[in-house]
Amino acid sequence: MQFVQGLPQGVYAGQTHIHHPKALPSVQPELEGFNLALHVNDDPQRVQQHRMILLDEFAELGVSKITWMTQTHSTICHTINEEMTFTALEGDGLVTQSQGHALMMMTADCLPVVLGNAAGTEVANLHAGWRGLAGGIIENTIANMKSPPTWAWLGAAISQPCFEIGAEVKAAFCSKYAELDTAFIEGEQAGKHYADLYAIARYILKQHGVNVVTGGDQCSYRQNQDFYSYRRHTKTGRMATFVFIQN
Repeated sequence: MQFVQGLPQGVYAGQTHIHHPKALPSVQPELEGFNLALHVNDDPQRVQQHRMILLDEFAELGVSKITWMTQTHSTICHTINEEMTFTALEGDGLVTQSQGHALMMMTADCLPVVLGNAAGTEVANLHAGWRGLAGGIIENTIANMKSPPTWAWLGAAISQPCFEIGAEVKAAFCSKYAELDTAFIEGEQAGKHYADLYAIARYILKQHGVNVVTGGDQCSYRQNQDFYSYRRHTKTGRMATFVFIQN
């Protein structure tokens, strides 16, 4: 497993790929690989085994707790530390100040964003499709943090040349941040545009004081050997982006 370089000491973040040496076989070809989502009609036992494989790998770095959630393309963020939730949290952002607690976000074209403070004592993980980005998932997650985040890492998402959207999507962003006009280029059809999720996220992060933003240089749609893509195949698996503070 590859971890993001250059983070505060003791903070680990990264993203799973389709390929994993311990991935279990699937009777559904479109779900082959290391799928981690329960909501895509995969065998639940297979998915749970994949999740346990991840937890075992994280345990070597002191992780004893892992939190997944029911993601809803919302702007809802939860802070979760020692408490145990018996029903799945709904939302698209997680914050923790606890060591040994891995926060998980699933994606297959949407943008995963990991945040943290300079001291390495607080981290956050959020799922940002265009609806969440436009609605304020980044802003809400930062507001839920106890300390100002100083860095962010952007996991693999669909890149601008592959992400055609309608005029209403552009309007949703530009009515809020006029400067984001530069994050869109006109499409071949009238009223269509290509949106740069990475540029949008970088702009919003910097508006909120996050000046060190890394990642954002991959494409889940084009890199079909590495990542699942919902726009490429509507029925597909999900990768997981993770972050935790070593215990």
